[in-house]
Amino acid sequence: MSRKIRYGMIGGGRGAFIGGVHRIAAAIDQQIELVCGAFSSNPEKSKASGADFYLPAERCYGTFEEMLRTEAALPADKRMDFVSIVTPNHMHFPAAKLALESGFHVLSDKPATFNLAQAKELAGIVKRSGKLYGVTYNYTGYPMMRQARQMIEQGKLGNIRKVVVEYPQGWLATMLENTGQKQASWRVDPAICGAAGCMGDIGTHAINLTEYVTGLHIKELAADLTIFLGKEGRRLEDDGNVLLRFTNGAKGVLHSSQISVGCENNLSLRVYGELGGIEWNQLDPNTMIVTSLDQPKQIYRTSMGYLGSAAAAATRTPAGHPEGYLEGFANIYKNFTNHIRAVEAGTTPNPLDMDYPTIEEGVAGMAFIEAVVASSANNAAWTPLDFTPSARAKYGDASLNSDRGGLS
Repeated sequence: MSRKIRYGMIGGGRGAFIGGVHRIAAAIDQQIELVCGAFSSNPEKSKASGADFYLPAERCYGTFEEMLRTEAALPADKRMDFVSIVTPNHMHFPAAKLALESGFHVLSDKPATFNLAQAKELAGIVKRSGKLYGVTYNYTGYPMMRQARQMIEQGKLGNIRKVVVEYPQGWLATMLENTGQKQASWRVDPAICGAAGCMGDIGTHAINLTEYVTGLHIKELAADLTIFLGKEGRRLEDDGNVLLRFTNGAKGVLHSSQISVGCENNLSLRVYGELGGIEWNQLDPNTMIVTSLDQPKQIYRTSMGYLGSAAAAATRTPAGHPEGYLEGFANIYKNFTNHIRAVEAGTTPNPLDMDYPTIEEGVAGMAFIEAVVASSANNAAWTPLDFTPSARAKYGDASLNSDRGGLS
């Protein structure tokens, strides 16, 4: 395909946060162009938002249904190639379902759907459609996290024994939702956000990163969720602590909070194996600490020659220039669109280009949310995830477009 990949956006109009992040990320490598959109559930606002992005008036749609119907009818050299979904959670499934059934690839913001039942149904739709589906768990796009994953795949840490992952924020330490702040209001509304608040918003990021880096799957968990501002009227949890048991026997701890005063986006990951460990913090994304049984502690840095192929493929700038949030998103977009190019050309994709979260990670995220809510409601009882390797057989791994090659 000797042209840019064309995409349309659902959601992300005036007043939205994540839509702008996606548009910036998609533009970084100059391989993708925004050609149309249904940017709001309000048709007038949607069309005004499209004008903000200098799109032709006829490609600024009042609804996503109109957008998908009209785009599908356009000539192949005009229509979009894929859809980016950046709406609040409750609209992810209907938009993705119709887009796939209309013949478009889909890249959705997380979590994949409103609940686990929808996620499982979406997995079947992905399989039947033959189209690609990705979900933007963007922290997997950080070069150091790809380096960590490759090292673990190569056995450099030995069998993994223990994982500690934390994602504390402080922005919901007060009733921000009562001030009219849009990003706060929908994230604490169970009719829009889903069954979980903090765990659905950022806890899923932490768990997805854990499973991505280690290659492990959570078998069961024990969760203690709290609505610290419940007396003030908040309806979804704003803090949670979770014990984790992995399928290989490893143990883990997750701390995720949005009432940790003073914390920004303090995502951190520590992984301990038989032979060594890694430690990484999103506030210093270019640095990873590597430990071993018989060597001094080492500091790995982004863009250095000693890193592996996975980190190198995710790096754009010389050493010393931070590569983080936007670039992580951009790596998801880059790999997803490179995969589209290969599929449309009928060629075998580079395994590195298949390194993005798929419907499998989307379903796993929803299984995690369902399990933590159920566990906490049962006094932190140990609760199995309905997405362990054995549970996946209930509806078939073949429904998941996750046949990605290893990076070792």
